Amino acid sequence: MTVIRPPSATRRHLLRAAAAAAALGAPSWLRAQAGPKIRIGYWPIAAGLPLYAAVEKGYFKESGLDVEAIKFAGAQQVMEAMLSGRADGAANGTGSGNLGVGEIASPGLYKIIATNPSNVKHVLDQFLVTKDSPVKSIAELKGKRVVSGPGIQNRTLAIAVLERAGAGGTPVTELPIGQHVAAIAAGQIDACYTLEPTGTIGRMNGTTRMLEAGVIAKYILGDPMAPWHGGSAALTTEFIRKYPAETKRYIAAYARGIELVRSKPDEARQYLKGYTAIEGSLTGEVPLAAYMLYNEFKPADIAAFQKFFDLFTEKGVFEKKLSVESLIYKG
Repeated sequence: MTVIRPPSATRRHLLRAAAAAAALGAPSWLRAQAGPKIRIGYWPIAAGLPLYAAVEKGYFKESGLDVEAIKFAGAQQVMEAMLSGRADGAANGTGSGNLGVGEIASPGLYKIIATNPSNVKHVLDQFLVTKDSPVKSIAELKGKRVVSGPGIQNRTLAIAVLERAGAGGTPVTELPIGQHVAAIAAGQIDACYTLEPTGTIGRMNGTTRMLEAGVIAKYILGDPMAPWHGGSAALTTEFIRKYPAETKRYIAAYARGIELVRSKPDEARQYLKGYTAIEGSLTGEVPLAAYMLYNEFKPADIAAFQKFFDLFTEKGVFEKKLSVESLIYKG
């Protein structure tokens, strides 16, 4: 005869805890186990700091979320992962233009939850040359060996800046961003259009100097202080549709990462380690981009973002005009 024993006290306690967690909807390890794994793509540049900080500070875990940060070689690969369903979203620093290409390939692919506007004050984009280069302006790069980071956004912007700065016709070759400083130091190239932390690495090891920073704001948007929304954090609309509650918790936790960068930049900088090529004391030297959440956009920000996107339509990268406003998460 089978004897049925009542649950042990420990087991009864766990069952009651699980029932309470389900009833209250409160974050717990029980509920986190049942939720989806949220796969967020990033590439190793400084602008992705809110994601790095939110992961390392445990903001996602505290919200009952299982977030996996997945490193890619470039922003284009992050977008392709979203297209193929291998990633549920992108971290800040993912090229907005690359995301735009994905939107054209699959309309309604994603919604932007935050951007990282940069300019001459909040430095992200820059042209670098060798430390002892005689070149004093971007116009003097005409005909020289210039590279950009990988992907259609980096190359298109590098060519457009060269054109508008008086060095039109100069060919641009794509090169992984982690190789820029070494290529300049080895004399393989004369200059690069790159993103932080590349400039900080080259300056600190004494091999490169910044020729000019904030070049997209100046040459593409027409104002060195204009906000260049060159990178965006996003979630796929498929994820938002399937997991509305998790979406709100994810955005709230991500916003805590942004707030940490804004209010305690020195504390946040340490989380560049392990995600970018910056290590040790160098983390304190990296300039930080600004950040803008989906609910902080003003008409002037939308206009600047749209002007940036219109360049890609003008250059034939976008097959049609994209409305920035339609791509921003509405809550």
